[in-house]
Amino acid sequence: MNIHEYQAKEILKKYGVRIQEGIVADTPDAAVAAAEALNASTGTSWYVIKAQIHAGGRGKGGGVKLAKNLNDVRDISGKIIGMQLVTPQTGPEGKLVSKVLIAQDVYYPGETPTKEFYVSILLDRATGKNVIVYSTEGGMDIEEVAEHTPEKIQREWVDPRVGLQGFQARKIAFGLGLEGKAHKEMVAFIASLYKAYNDIDAALFEINPVLKTSDDKILAVDAKVNIDDNALYRHPAIAALRDTAEEDPLEVEAGESNLNYVKLDGNVGCMVNGAGLAMATMDVIKLAGGEPANFLDVGGGANAKTVEAGFRIILKDPNVKAILVNVFGGIVRCDRVANGIVEAYKTIGDIKVPIIVRLQGTNAEEAAEIIKNSGLKVYPAILLKDAADKVKEVMAAA
Repeated sequence: MNIHEYQAKEILKKYGVRIQEGIVADTPDAAVAAAEALNASTGTSWYVIKAQIHAGGRGKGGGVKLAKNLNDVRDISGKIIGMQLVTPQTGPEGKLVSKVLIAQDVYYPGETPTKEFYVSILLDRATGKNVIVYSTEGGMDIEEVAEHTPEKIQREWVDPRVGLQGFQARKIAFGLGLEGKAHKEMVAFIASLYKAYNDIDAALFEINPVLKTSDDKILAVDAKVNIDDNALYRHPAIAALRDTAEEDPLEVEAGESNLNYVKLDGNVGCMVNGAGLAMATMDVIKLAGGEPANFLDVGGGANAKTVEAGFRIILKDPNVKAILVNVFGGIVRCDRVANGIVEAYKTIGDIKVPIIVRLQGTNAEEAAEIIKNSGLKVYPAILLKDAADKVKEVMAAA
């Protein structure tokens, strides 16, 4: 689960990570009030207006602007709130901005120059350890750094059984070329950041940039935090931060029906039980000349209600020209799934796309008879090859 920058920073602050202070607002008037409150608490007189969407590259799309006075705050926030912000990560359709973060200006003059760094923490599945990725090239897309100057990206692996050690935090600070007060600040920053990552069951922390201010403070100017969905039951307060407006509506609807759904760009809808079978089914669709339109796992307890919900979600995608149902009847009987398909078909009404149903396992033959005798435009298949051939046939006729 992704959360907004302002939410991520509040979590980091609770763990002692120094952040660029800010206040969220959803109207120009609220933005001005936030700027006034920020001036009173931090003394800042310049403000950074930052669009709050679940995507990076906001500055490139015009979603991050500097305001030098309260009039600028009102004017800039009024233009950003309500805009359809397009960034390299949103796709051409962009995302609607409903709120902005009014943040303090931390690039103030001082004795030493400011410097931006990159720091992220994630799980390295190859080693079974957490890895801290860091670079002196902060403020840039890490992909560009990796492509053009990979030697500037450094990594420190942390064994989760023992946790982050002091010498590792010091090694990172030295690796970033820091000394004196800035070095001590970075050591504390890394230690607090790792504790936050570990405690909230995060899948990713990405702080870009981490800023060394002109008076050698280390703070998070931006924060991207992704939480492991499977651990949200342990963090109800974090689960409550979910912003469904930032998610695909079909994926939200699927989640409400306990379906695992991911929209893709193809033309053949998939309804499968089991993630592995779903991946194999998508491969079969591609081999048959089609393109999978989605990943949809109805789980082991498929029934008429879940099957109907699955059909409704798939059919809301206008690109779908055919649907392939591929269910292995292990936990659930095939005849039960077949009855669910027939009931769902009748409940939904006139379904104009062809449906290929391949049911294998317990009571597969009975299920095939149910489908065959339903009188509906449903094509049964026993073997996966038969299903693939039928997909090819209906797509050719589409």
